[in-house]
Amino acid sequence: MADETAKEFVALGDRASTFPSVDDPHRYTSARIKSCHYETLAPLGAFTNLRSLEVSQYPDRTFEPLSTLVRLERLKIRHMPALEDLIGIESLTALHYLYLATLPSWDASGRVTVVRSLAPLADLPNLTTLRLFGVRPPDKRVDDLLRIGSLTDARISKYPRREIERLYAVVAERAATIGVAANRTDGP
Repeated sequence: MADETAKEFVALGDRASTFPSVDDPHRYTSARIKSCHYETLAPLGAFTNLRSLEVSQYPDRTFEPLSTLVRLERLKIRHMPALEDLIGIESLTALHYLYLATLPSWDASGRVTVVRSLAPLADLPNLTTLRLFGVRPPDKRVDDLLRIGSLTDARISKYPRREIERLYAVVAERAATIGVAANRTDGP
C-alpha cells in the first residue's frame, strides 16, 4: 500500500522571484526545483519531512536555508553561482548522497564555484556517496573530504590530480574494507 502522505513538490521554470506559499509543507517528502528564479530557497526550511531534494539554480550563499531539513537523505544541486560557504549542510546528518555540480558549460570553460571550506562535509556521519563537480575550496585540497569516515563512493573534478588520487585511494580502501565497490573517475 502506497504511503498517502508522501508527496512531491515540483517547481519548474517559475519566473517569480519569491518562493510560492505552500499549504502544509511538512506533507512533502521530496522536492524538485528546476530553472526557477527565486531569490532564496529559505521557505524550503518549512519542508521538514523532505527525504530527497533536487535543485537547479540554487540562489543562496550558504546552505543555512536548508539546515532544518534534518531528514534529508539525498541532495542534488546543479548550478549554484552565489554559493560561497557550505555552512548549514552539517545539520543534514541523515544525508547519505550529495551531488553538487556547476553547469556543464562552466566545466568546459574551466569555471568553478569556490567555497570557503569543505569542512562542513566532514560532519555528515552518514554520507556514503559524494559528487563534487566544479566545487572546491581555494586551496584545492581534499583534506576535509578524507575526514568523512562513512564515505565509500566519491567523484570530484577540477582538483589537482594528486588530490583526486589521494581521495580515491582512501575511499577505495575504505570501500574494500566494508565490501563496497568504489567508483573512480579520473579528473583534471
